Amino acid sequence: MKFERISYSDLNSRQKENFNFQKVSAVLADYGFVTIRLNDDWQGADFIAHHVNGEVFLKVQLKGRLTVDTKYKGKDIWICFCYQAIWYLFPHDDFLRWALENLTIGGTEGWEYPEDWGKVKGCYSWPTPGKSIVWLKDYALIPSVSE
Repeated sequence: MKFERISYSDLNSRQKENFNFQKVSAVLADYGFVTIRLNDDWQGADFIAHHVNGEVFLKVQLKGRLTVDTKYKGKDIWICFCYQAIWYLFPHDDFLRWALENLTIGGTEGWEYPEDWGKVKGCYSWPTPGKSIVWLKDYALIPSVSE
């Protein structure tokens, strides 16, 4: 058998999600996490990341790009996406609060009550992180070089 690389752009959406899960799982292993893929979005999560210390469990929603959505609010969800070959994994609610206070997303179409954390509803995604990258820098996952 001859192994040939595939083109990500040739994959369908389900195949892309599986591909991304495998890629980020490899990077998370460098940080001491084992991942468990979920068949259905369990409590908003696509997978669980369990740290080797036995104490940390992250419910992770895997996205194709930087995204916030109030349907994840209050569910202790971490968002994971890749931008320019760097994976980011961040707490959804912390970033959503910051974005509503520091960016203009609350004024875009589809948002309700952006000034009231208890009532806010909406979703937003960025094709590129732009100014958000400053907040996200501490959540970049840098893969190790194979030993």
